[in-house]
Amino acid sequence: MFDTNEKMRGIRLDIADYRRPDPLTAPCHAKAAGLYMICTISKHRAERKGYADALMLDWQGRVAECTGANVFFTKDGTIHTPIADCFLDGITRRTVIDLAERRRIGVVQRRIMPEEMAGFNECFICGTGAEVTPVSEAGPYRFTPGNISRTLIEDYTAEVRR
Repeated sequence: MFDTNEKMRGIRLDIADYRRPDPLTAPCHAKAAGLYMICTISKHRAERKGYADALMLDWQGRVAECTGANVFFTKDGTIHTPIADCFLDGITRRTVIDLAERRRIGVVQRRIMPEEMAGFNECFICGTGAEVTPVSEAGPYRFTPGNISRTLIEDYTAEVRR
């Protein structure tokens, strides 16, 4: 079993140089092998700089996802997450949204510009490997993992292990 308190320290994300492609150029809603190359390069670059992963922007410069996980932010008790229009709307992402809604935590799927990250309180990522993982920084932006992250870690763990 993992230590929730240790996980609540949060991971550090770099901002990737590469961007998620325009959805008209590749099958972005599928786990297509060709799309993994930019993610792998971005993750390796981030790791060489001491980060756990990289946050990727979309082809228009908006926040998209990490290299293998979706990203969520909180502000005023509401979760904000990018619209899954150029990346996979995965099962884990949908599960986390469902868990938040069961808790009556509002979830807004919308376009998020990088500079908006300065106004968010919490950030966390989710994916098959990441499960729910708090983020303490993404490039120049800082976050404080808190109650929403902790609640969703616990709820997700209970959901997948029952």
